Amino acid sequence: MAKKDKKESHGDEKLKFQPLGDRVVVQREESETMTAGGIVLPDSAKDKPTRGKIISVGEGKLNKDGKRVVLQVKAGDRVLFTSYAGEQFKLGDRELLLMREDDILAVIG
Repeated sequence: MAKKDKKESHGDEKLKFQPLGDRVVVQREESETMTAGGIVLPDSAKDKPTRGKIISVGEGKLNKDGKRVVLQVKAGDRVLFTSYAGEQFKLGDRELLLMREDDILAVIG
C-alpha cells in the first residue's frame, strides 16, 4: 500500500469548498484574550467574535425570473455578522462558518 502524503492546511491555500446559492464561507476572527483592564480571559469566558473574513462565496441567489443575483460581498472581505449566524463546521484543521448573505450586517473597510 502506498502512503498518501498529507498536506498541512495553511490559511493561504485555496479552499476546495464551494458554497451554493447566496451562501458564503467565513472564518471567524480570534476572540479577545485580555480585557481593557488587563485581565486575562479563559476560553469559557470569551464571547464568540461576530467578525470574520470571507473565504469563499456562492454564485448568487436565483430571482423570480431565474436569473442569478450577484452577491454584494466577495472572498477576502472582512465582515460583521449576527452572533448566531450560520452553521459551524470543520474543514481540515480550520473551523469555518457557512451562512447566508442575509446574515452579514456590514463589510468592514
